[in-house]
Amino acid sequence: MTRRWAQLVILDRDGVINRDSSKFVKSADEWIPLPGSIDAVAALSRGGFTVAVASNQSGLARGLFDRNALRAMHDKLRRLVGESGGRVDRIVVCPHGPNDGCACRKPKPGLLQRLARHYDVDLHGVPVVGDSLRDLQAAASAGARPILVRTGNGRKTEAALPGELRNTEVFDDLAAAAGALLRE
Repeated sequence: MTRRWAQLVILDRDGVINRDSSKFVKSADEWIPLPGSIDAVAALSRGGFTVAVASNQSGLARGLFDRNALRAMHDKLRRLVGESGGRVDRIVVCPHGPNDGCACRKPKPGLLQRLARHYDVDLHGVPVVGDSLRDLQAAASAGARPILVRTGNGRKTEAALPGELRNTEVFDDLAAAAGALLRE
């Protein structure tokens, strides 16, 4: 089924929707939503956006958690968003480590391209919300619209934006970014 590109929004997970951890988020108990993020995802969904999540999950390759633990985290995300009246339509992850040489690990655009194929859309102008430079680079490389939030690694990322990404839209958190997208 073909969908209009304006309906798709792609979100990073750790640092955007939930708390990030230098020790990795390894279980559903450790997966803790950031304030306002669940309602923001639900609002996007209710507002006509198809919400997809694209996330690097090298903890799989590192043996820190398994696919069942990852599924439990994503089930929790979907349940909480559902309880707020929204829906996460699709979640794609890169299970590889930083040195595995895959095409899907952000900053490469593979995860975003996988979503484009799934939805049969051109990514030009599709909002991609992230908190790290690699999220923004993946979006730019795919021709999408990079959006930075200051949660997670966002403040550090904002302070070090390279020239080609200096005009990136920046919001305090996912709720502020979602509000701006819904007003467009």
